[in-house]
Amino acid sequence: MTTGHIGYMEAALEEARIGLKEGNIPLGSIVILDGEIVGRGRNLVTSQHDVTAHAEVVAIREACAELKKSELSGGVLYTTVEPCPMCCWAILISGIETLVLGARLADLQRYYGEYSVETLMKLTGKSVELVTGVLSAECADTWRQKK
Repeated sequence: MTTGHIGYMEAALEEARIGLKEGNIPLGSIVILDGEIVGRGRNLVTSQHDVTAHAEVVAIREACAELKKSELSGGVLYTTVEPCPMCCWAILISGIETLVLGARLADLQRYYGEYSVETLMKLTGKSVELVTGVLSAECADTWRQKK
């Protein structure tokens, strides 16, 4: 695990903590392109009454708006918890090249049947480079603070 991964995951954790203060599930994501944060997201489902406002989708939307394009080729997405199938699909079709995870769903004893990022990639034939275990304990502890 490189120092760069840790610093970026800490930024995603900060988004998760802000989300918790806003009454949402504490999940955070950031999108990096050319070493710069171009999108930040946190779970906004409760505060915005929008079931699609998951941290990863919010970060991708912000990055696309910031860059004025809908393709994030070369991008890296950091997320505090393994993304759900909806978010994973958004990552796969956005052009993100690397996905960096904190906690895995299994670490949190959260299961969607046999779902994992790897199973969705296998099912769809699309893939990203996957980096796991970055600040996983801190990410899991933050998620467990949910109300």
